[in-house]
Amino acid sequence: HAQERDVALHLQEALLPAPRPLGHHHAAVRYRPSTESLNVCGDWYDLVDRPGRTAVAVGDVVGHGLRAAGVMGQLRSALSAASHVAQGPAQALEVLGLYARSVDGAESTTAVSVFIDWNSRTLTYSSAGHPPPVLCHPDGTVTFLDEATDPPLGARPEHAPRPEARVAFTTGSALVLYTDGLIERRHEDIDVGLGRLADSLVRHRTAGPEAIADALLAELIPAAGITDDTALVVLRM
Repeated sequence: HAQERDVALHLQEALLPAPRPLGHHHAAVRYRPSTESLNVCGDWYDLVDRPGRTAVAVGDVVGHGLRAAGVMGQLRSALSAASHVAQGPAQALEVLGLYARSVDGAESTTAVSVFIDWNSRTLTYSSAGHPPPVLCHPDGTVTFLDEATDPPLGARPEHAPRPEARVAFTTGSALVLYTDGLIERRHEDIDVGLGRLADSLVRHRTAGPEAIADALLAELIPAAGITDDTALVVLRM
């Protein structure tokens, strides 16, 4: 098990993209594996930068270990490619959902995609059963992006259009996307974890993305470690 865990983690690291500059905008990414045996390698993040627009996504494959890492790599690449040409996040997730039907082990994967329009200062987002991204405004107001949530990939027997919603942001806001390992704890309602995330983000909202990412991991992950792996993206708007 220890050897398979090491191989899976190395594969996960190779499949996740290295951070790239986003023009004048700053982003931080993190991946933290679970401390429990093979309970790793199903989570991913991705950023696609185009003139005037950035698409950011995170996702979570059901399952763990080498198989989950392989499925994760296929889905991340597919969503990344779709985000280059899709008109919006709903269309990108629809393409991903159709592709996932041909990938063994992709069913019930959750993902969320956010398209950032830097010119109009708007976020357009769509979620396939994933925990909501959180937008923290400079004044400390927190908005959870939870108005365009649909079932996970493969949950419907037939293809159906996915919803998307839009929200405005102001310069200096912070956007956080994450997977459930950051907020979910056994025997605890998910709203408690979301509240912890919001409180921590408000306290550190004036820091840079790297510092915010480090603070969120330090404050939200228990000292004993996490039972699920965690992907995290922080962007300064």
